Amino acid sequence: MRPTPRVAILLAAAAPLALIAGSAAPALWTLPFDATVVLFAAFALDALMTMRRQAVRVSITVAPRIFIGDPATVAVRIEISQAGANWRGAARTLELTLAASGDLDPPGITQIDLTQTGSRIVDMAMRPRRRGRIEISAVELRWRGPLRLNQRLLSVPVDVHIDVVPNIRAAQTAALHFYDRDAPFGVKMQRDRGAGTEFDSLREFMPGMDIGGIDWKHSARHGRLVGKEFRVERNHSIVLAFDTGHLMQEPIDGVPRLDHAIGVGLLLGWMALRGGDLVGTYGFDARVRHWSPPLRGTGNFTRLQQQAATLSYHTEETNFTLALAELAQRLKRRTLVVLFTDFVDTVTAELMVESMQHLGSRHLVIFVSLRDPVLQQMVDAIPDHAGALARAVVANDFLRERSTVFARLARMGVHCLDVDRQAVSVALINKYVAIKQRGLL
Repeated sequence: MRPTPRVAILLAAAAPLALIAGSAAPALWTLPFDATVVLFAAFALDALMTMRRQAVRVSITVAPRIFIGDPATVAVRIEISQAGANWRGAARTLELTLAASGDLDPPGITQIDLTQTGSRIVDMAMRPRRRGRIEISAVELRWRGPLRLNQRLLSVPVDVHIDVVPNIRAAQTAALHFYDRDAPFGVKMQRDRGAGTEFDSLREFMPGMDIGGIDWKHSARHGRLVGKEFRVERNHSIVLAFDTGHLMQEPIDGVPRLDHAIGVGLLLGWMALRGGDLVGTYGFDARVRHWSPPLRGTGNFTRLQQQAATLSYHTEETNFTLALAELAQRLKRRTLVVLFTDFVDTVTAELMVESMQHLGSRHLVIFVSLRDPVLQQMVDAIPDHAGALARAVVANDFLRERSTVFARLARMGVHCLDVDRQAVSVALINKYVAIKQRGLL
């Protein structure tokens, strides 16, 4: 039982009231004291009419695991016992919030109308900012008496943990989109014919086919032109390399770059595993944080998800010379390295470009960077004052230097992707499919 701010305001008004009454009529100097007594009596009456804490029961239900970037919905069930039903009309509204710890947006305060009968279920949303764990320790409730002079606080302890894991919805959706044609017929073998180098079959030569694919020996045997058909190779090694340095902590649409990269990497990992390739993971910043050699089979997708969830956020500057040299030493065969990272300007990217040259001399590299929408907005905005014009010039310089770095990487044979967050998944999958069909591995 605690007094509300209304009690403090009324008590504070008693002192000037006593001075005014004493100055106007000395016989009324006791009036403020009488008013104070009435106020305390009203406070006591309001306390008697306020619903008791024992009448409220609280329970919560929440999913044990959520994806980064999605709000966690906590279902709070409020039940008022029969003993407290008589007092429910006195407390018109009940306010509740959650005592939660972790890297998340603070949960707000929700008001419940208590004039309705029966138990109530309130859905409260909490939005995590990063991967990790959210702990809900208590449900905090507050309600007031009919005179708004007294309020009761109730803290219901709970022990709830929510794991915030990488977002795999994109991988699940893509799996249904790309493979839904097999659903009516069950699982079947699918051969992807294309411009690969693995022999698939012979067929009669038709106009439009590659002349270099004519098999002259079999053509002479059959008395007509016969051409070779090839299929896209499988059993390639793919490594998803994630930069966990301080630049990857910068948020885009409220989610760190690293988590966007992990979601896109899991999508590519699922597609590659389904296609028969081997997929591994690699995490680095100032030093190597994680390494898992490539393995095959869709059953390893759960392993990829668990490994991606262990990639922590670090504030150190990324050492590309050490990390990429260590990666090149660990790879024993030609591998497709998908590097998720970022840079600021040509100066900070100099060592990265040199290290990429050594790695790209033996392996095929896809350089993936998320485009910063803020820089482009500064450039496109019409400046209305000198400060906006200066920001636009600086932002344009940064974009020009990024283009210079990507041009250098492209001349070295590195496949570069610098796209928005919404388009990076499709762009990466298209790049992967094009590399497979061209037989670049």
